[in-house]
Amino acid sequence: MLYTRSMARDVFSALADPTRRQVLDLLTRRERAAGELGRAFPRISQPGMSRHLRVLREAELVRVRQDRQHRFYSLRSERLAEVDVWISKYRGFWESELDSLEAYLDSTKPARSVKRDEKRK
Repeated sequence: MLYTRSMARDVFSALADPTRRQVLDLLTRRERAAGELGRAFPRISQPGMSRHLRVLREAELVRVRQDRQHRFYSLRSERLAEVDVWISKYRGFWESELDSLEAYLDSTKPARSVKRDEKRK
């Protein structure tokens, strides 16, 4: 699937919220009922949790299975794979930057140790 502006808005907006990211974390382990997800966040009202779950559904990050009176949510990894493809463009940049930071810190290590020793005296 091609990366589109609407996909970015839907998926990245959904992932921007820490509660929704925590819901996704819970769903990595197993399918969960809506009520169970709500109980995992006692400070969020039932209508508030319903809104979070709706955003995740609309972004196609979760799928819903109805079983009698219960709704069960599970993770849709396809959409996260699309996000990973987008992020992968930047992964090389960060690896390079972190390697540069590590080299810099390694080069200043002896100097920093000497300064700390001088302060202790």
